[in-house]
Amino acid sequence: MRVGFFGHRGRVGSVLAPALEAAGHEVRGIGRGEEANLSGLGAAIDFTQPDAAAANARAALEQGVPVVVGTSGVSGEELEELDALALERSLQLLVVPNFAIGAVLMMRLGEAAAEHLPRAEIVELHHEGKKDAPSGTARATAERLPGEPPIHSVRLPGLVAHQEILLGGEGQLLTIRHDTFSREAFVPGVLLALEKLATLPPGLTVGLDRLLESP
Repeated sequence: MRVGFFGHRGRVGSVLAPALEAAGHEVRGIGRGEEANLSGLGAAIDFTQPDAAAANARAALEQGVPVVVGTSGVSGEELEELDALALERSLQLLVVPNFAIGAVLMMRLGEAAAEHLPRAEIVELHHEGKKDAPSGTARATAERLPGEPPIHSVRLPGLVAHQEILLGGEGQLLTIRHDTFSREAFVPGVLLALEKLATLPPGLTVGLDRLLESP
């Protein structure tokens, strides 16, 4: 597939772009401030910053190209506007808080465990350059748990992306933890997103869950 890549020179993009090419995709990198010419492409991917991702996704949709957004921190209002545009153009818009398959499984396990241990808190730890706090993964996890579980955010050098779900009961504690040690962990999820993107309905889809369940 021919893919437009917003943020191909960034922390994640510099790992993903070569991996996509190694998997047989043709990558057209689009840097910050460059014209978003997406003609002839099958999909666009965004791994940039929250202040740029919505505009990049909008540019792709307006040019008739479905979009995969891996940038967290896009506001709910912006997602609603992008969803409406994607529906109007009959295009797919896939927004993924975390492309690591293990992180998706962590959220599933946390949701199942909360049926029996409903008191939960979330601790998310990321590198000091991450702009948004709490992370998109932590917010997505909280939405799957009962009540409004507190989220504790840590930003320190030496970290990549880590999260714990702590579920407490009388005399016991269940900890479900996922650690991303390198950004190569995102490659299988991004490849899956590109493979299954055309199978999604038009409009906004959030997360990889549906893609993991589809044949």
